[in-house]
Amino acid sequence: MDHAETVTFGGSGLDRVAELRGDAQAIDYARSQGLTRTIVLWRGKPLVRAGELDRLVRLPLEHPALADATLPPILLGREESGILVFATDISGWEPAGPEAESLGAFVDQSEQRHPDLEDAVFAELRRIMTRLTPRDAELAATAKALAGWQESHRFCARCGAESEMILSGWQRSCPACNAQHFPRTDPVVIMLITHGNRTLLGRSHGWPEGMYSCLAGFIEPGETLEAAVRREVWEEAGIRVGRVRYLASQPWAFPSSLMLGAQGEALNTEIVIDPSEIEEAIWVTREELLQAWTGDNPRLLPARKGAIAHFLLHNWLADKVD
Repeated sequence: MDHAETVTFGGSGLDRVAELRGDAQAIDYARSQGLTRTIVLWRGKPLVRAGELDRLVRLPLEHPALADATLPPILLGREESGILVFATDISGWEPAGPEAESLGAFVDQSEQRHPDLEDAVFAELRRIMTRLTPRDAELAATAKALAGWQESHRFCARCGAESEMILSGWQRSCPACNAQHFPRTDPVVIMLITHGNRTLLGRSHGWPEGMYSCLAGFIEPGETLEAAVRREVWEEAGIRVGRVRYLASQPWAFPSSLMLGAQGEALNTEIVIDPSEIEEAIWVTREELLQAWTGDNPRLLPARKGAIAHFLLHNWLADKVD
C-alpha cells in the first residue's frame, strides 16, 4: 500500500540514534547543553496535556516528579530540533485515589494527576492514540514497549540472575552468565479476508456487544506470514484462504506485538468457528460496514480507531487497498 505508513504509530521518521545508546559522554554533554527532555509513563500510561489529551508532556530530566522513577531514563531518539528524547517510568508513584473501577477496563477512562505536574495527566494510550501527532504516537508506543519489556525481563532467561539495563535501555546484560537480552517483539498477522463484496470479521469473548474486528493471531516459529494467515483463519473460522499479500504493519505495544496486516482471498464461505478461539465470526458486506462507520448499523460497531484493523477496513471500503 502506498500509504501504509500513515497507520497509527507509524511514519513519523524518528531518528533513533542507535549510535548514542550507551554513550554516556555524549548523553551527558547533551544534558549539560539543555538538549535533553523526557516523556513520562505511569503503569504504561503516557503523561499528556490535560483537557485535550493530544500532546505528550516533555520534562527536563531533573524534574522533581521523576524521583519516583523505577528505571534509568531510556533513550528513544533525537528530534529535528536536536533534542534527545528519553522515557522515564514512574510506576513507583502511588496516586491518591485512582478510579479503581476503570483501571484495567476494556477502555480505561481514568486519568491520574501527579502533584508536581500541573495541567498534565496520565491517560491510557489506546484511548488517546488517534489524538496524538505521528511523532508523539511513535514516541509513546516505543516508550511503552521498552518500559514494559524492562519491567517483565529483569531476570536472565538462561540462569535466573537479575540482569542489568545497558545501552540506554535497549539491552539487558546478565552479570552472572554474560547472556545478552534484547527487547522482545512478537509478530502477529491480522487479516483482511475478502470474498467478493464481503469481508470476514470476528469477535473475541468478553468484547463489548457489537464489536467485531479482523481475525488475528501470532506467527509460530518456522512459519511464514502467508502460512500464518491461512492457518489462523482456518483454525478460527473454518475458512480456507488462497492468495495472500502483505499490506501494512503497525507496532502495537499492548504489550509487545508487531501487527502485520495482510489481505487474503477466501476459497469458501461456510463459517465453522472454534469456540475456544473466538466467540463468533460473520461475513459483512461493504454496505453493512459503511452503515457501521456512520453509526447506522444496530448490530455492528466500527473497529477501534487507531488500530490497524480500522485502517485496513477503512481502506477496503474506500477501495484503496492496492
